[in-house]
Amino acid sequence: MTTPTDPPAPPGRPRPGRKLGPIADSVSSTHRAWLEPVRDTYLASGLTLSGLSDRISFAKSKLSELLRGVGLYPRWEVVFLIAAELDMPNWPLYRLWRQAAFEARRSGEWVERSTERTTILTTAHTAAPWDHRAFRDLVEGNYLLYAQVFLDDDQRDTAVADTFDILWLSWNDALTSHDTRRYAWNVLRATVMARTPHRDGRPELSTAAFDTVALRSLTGPADSMDKITEILKLFSAISRLPGRQFDVMVLRRLCGFAPEAVSALVGSSLATVSSDERHATRFLESVLCPPPSTEGKTP
Repeated sequence: MTTPTDPPAPPGRPRPGRKLGPIADSVSSTHRAWLEPVRDTYLASGLTLSGLSDRISFAKSKLSELLRGVGLYPRWEVVFLIAAELDMPNWPLYRLWRQAAFEARRSGEWVERSTERTTILTTAHTAAPWDHRAFRDLVEGNYLLYAQVFLDDDQRDTAVADTFDILWLSWNDALTSHDTRRYAWNVLRATVMARTPHRDGRPELSTAAFDTVALRSLTGPADSMDKITEILKLFSAISRLPGRQFDVMVLRRLCGFAPEAVSALVGSSLATVSSDERHATRFLESVLCPPPSTEGKTP
């Protein structure tokens, strides 16, 4: 009895090989920040694991582990070789890799050893594409205001810097997307939310956001406790909104942006922003100012 065999691969084309598995659930957000762009670029390149393995002289099984985020945290030398084959900029990739290395509890000595063969190429600062730099100049201040609603100053700055590094790595995708502003906003949001404390699955707003709203609201010491209670209720209600409405209300109520500015920042039409704000306002009013109960009253 004969056993069936796979048809021969077409001449000149490598056999596809086993499909790359997904990123492991245990991968941290900082590790994922650089791993996802590398994976996306690899998958779009048309290379197989075998082909990439041959080019960088790195075992295919280890390469598969690296691209899925399993096993030991990878040394920069290997990531650098992969990036070179995929024609990815190493400067933003290195900064994201280094940050994730420290969060993976790798020592400074380990990081230095891991980069010693590529020091000159790694530490040589290269400029981002001019349109990326122009976009950053345009939106960075507003991104910082949004991030500060959730994070302290250091985390805010790191989250926004990481956002622009991730965008640099995937800038071609951003430019060819339906709307570059919306693509970039989604990267910012994911980066900020990954660092934001959550309670019951809902993001918590930072002390800075509370202080800002309190300063706008309080008129004197006499009403302080009542206003603080109202602000806490407002924050809790906003955290229950779906993502798009949530962002609109954070930008409108907590950051003080005009509807036109929100539209430009998040890459949604002014009509969409207005609709999201209207639906969100109705929800907040139903939570904060519920209609009086008629229970027990005689009609």
